[in-house]
Amino acid sequence: MRFKKQKRHRKAVRFYTTCFGFREPFKVLFDGTFVHHLLVNNITPADTAVANTLGAPVKIFTTRCVLAELRSLGDPYAESFSAARNLLIARCEHDKRKSAVDCMIDVIGENNSEHFFVATQDAELRKKFQELPGVPVIYGLRNALFLEKPSAFQYQFAKAAEAQRSHMSDLEHKRLKMKKKTASIEEQEDFPDANESMEDQNSRAQPLEINRRRKGGDIKDKVQFKRKKAKGPNPLSCKRKKTPGNTNKVSSVKESHDDTTMRSRKRKRSRKTKSVSEAPV
Repeated sequence: MRFKKQKRHRKAVRFYTTCFGFREPFKVLFDGTFVHHLLVNNITPADTAVANTLGAPVKIFTTRCVLAELRSLGDPYAESFSAARNLLIARCEHDKRKSAVDCMIDVIGENNSEHFFVATQDAELRKKFQELPGVPVIYGLRNALFLEKPSAFQYQFAKAAEAQRSHMSDLEHKRLKMKKKTASIEEQEDFPDANESMEDQNSRAQPLEINRRRKGGDIKDKVQFKRKKAKGPNPLSCKRKKTPGNTNKVSSVKESHDDTTMRSRKRKRSRKTKSVSEAPV
């Protein structure tokens, strides 16, 4: 049961934060009946009890009119008056004291611009705030605190506000038209050739087509072959050029080689044969 209650409270808090812009720490506005209920049922400290209900840190407020009403109730509410004096004071801007109900209605206003959570035990005040958009209500039941489920009116108001945000207003539509006009004027100034008529463009294109026909149609459609050019000889297969200095050296080397071969070929005669032939018989 406790888990279901916490889940329901988280869902309600998420609804008010996403649709109406409530932010942490949440501001809670107490009236005299709720302060008295907390003291009677020993739900203390009040800030931790309310923070556990909402699942986030809180700041607790009350008004001067609520304090004046608690003081006027006498001794049975003296302890509640002393406890309410320690709370933060929200501006009510009432010169003369009003009833607590009227004061809290004035502080909340029509749209709850201050994003207050209202904590009260008054049944009529709870119904009144259920008819206003974006006013969550906290109430006590014995020793437990509850956050009321958002009403059908609040759900419908949130859907209508979301649909209105998605559509464009008249002022935004006019601004968009003005931006389009200024953008078109700037484009015309930057690109004046874009304003030429189609006839001028066609008249320019006609002589080009005539020249193409004279030349024999589009060149891109014809198959083109590359002619082979005459290339030079392969440098690796060619002999080196002979320089005059190298030829003299080669001829001198050849002559020296021929002399050596001729000398080696000459026959040597022995002296013994000559001596034998010249001796007397």
